Amino acid sequence: MSITQPETTRMAARVHDVMESAVAAGRLVGAVVLISVDGDVVVREAVGLADREGRRPMRVETPFRLASLTKPVITAVALALAEAGRLDLHAPITRYLPDFRPALPDGAPCQITSHQLLTHTSGLAYSFSFPQNDNPYTRAGVSDGIAEPGLSLADNLARLALTRLIFAPGQGWAYSLGLDVMGGVIESVARCTLPEALHHYVGGPLGWKQTGFTPPEPGMLATCYADGRPAPIRMGAEYVLPRLLPGGGVGAIRFAPDRIYNPASYPSGGAGMVGNAPEFLAFLEAVRLGGEGLLSPASAMLFGRNATGAIEMGPLMRGRGFGYGGAVITDSTAARTPLSAGSFTWGGVYGHQWAVDRARGMSIVMLSNTALAGMAGSYPDAVVAAACA
Repeated sequence: MSITQPETTRMAARVHDVMESAVAAGRLVGAVVLISVDGDVVVREAVGLADREGRRPMRVETPFRLASLTKPVITAVALALAEAGRLDLHAPITRYLPDFRPALPDGAPCQITSHQLLTHTSGLAYSFSFPQNDNPYTRAGVSDGIAEPGLSLADNLARLALTRLIFAPGQGWAYSLGLDVMGGVIESVARCTLPEALHHYVGGPLGWKQTGFTPPEPGMLATCYADGRPAPIRMGAEYVLPRLLPGGGVGAIRFAPDRIYNPASYPSGGAGMVGNAPEFLAFLEAVRLGGEGLLSPASAMLFGRNATGAIEMGPLMRGRGFGYGGAVITDSTAARTPLSAGSFTWGGVYGHQWAVDRARGMSIVMLSNTALAGMAGSYPDAVVAAACA
């Protein structure tokens, strides 16, 4: 996709207007958007406040709690290990985690593969997927990776292994703690900690300074807010956000924003990283361009290839499949998105979304400090529409 200077100027103006409107309307406290086209950063916008009460302005380089933006990065680490012949994505993960053996719904034994962990077809789930009044993960003390500070990975995996899968591996799709389990697999295979493996395979080659599992100095991270009217609500040490479940009932997303500052908290492979927009954009661009020193072209192209086939993923995922690292647009019309078929995209529960449209040569990073408005709904949809107009 070639794009002229006047076109990039109009794109930047459209995106800026969307961001300003969202902040002025009280949907977001602050936001950052970076958009790259054909390798050039054509939109570089920061709007609103990183901390409302302290009147700290949002900057392009402001670091955020990345939540599920962690997932595609850890997926890249797993693929790099597979390329090196150290990880078999289709072998039972008991080869690497002998004690991780959750049972089928009827109590029968089964085998889970790394491929199934990475594509959320393992039969695992998230605690927030269950009704609050009947939650097997809560009963087992399982952490979703964004709360329960001080819990070790070994303890969380041991608790998760005591629960039942919600379907047989490979027979369904459910957003899950699969990438947290993958973190344990990576530590076993790489024979180092997950932060060390991340630095070796991704952070080091990209020259990351702020992005990883180590938090910046207190006061640098964007403050966390939750949806509220007339203005977003500042999260405290703990915050519970009710969630209507697709099948009925009410679940809850539990946040502990300062979990990242507790050194005893395990590095969640699904939600534990912090980082800024420029460094995350550098990662997306490396993947878009075919690996760029991180992965082989064949592995990089797995991002954007549907790996779940015709598995039903629910009404919110119409026109989408799931690949390595994120959802894949299989039908732009059904998905109600201007993104091209083959684009891949996902979000982060603290208020983020990203997308890569290879047909347009485009990568988009949207970070905000407001959950969930920055992740899903009218605001990120409008940013994507402004970028693709």
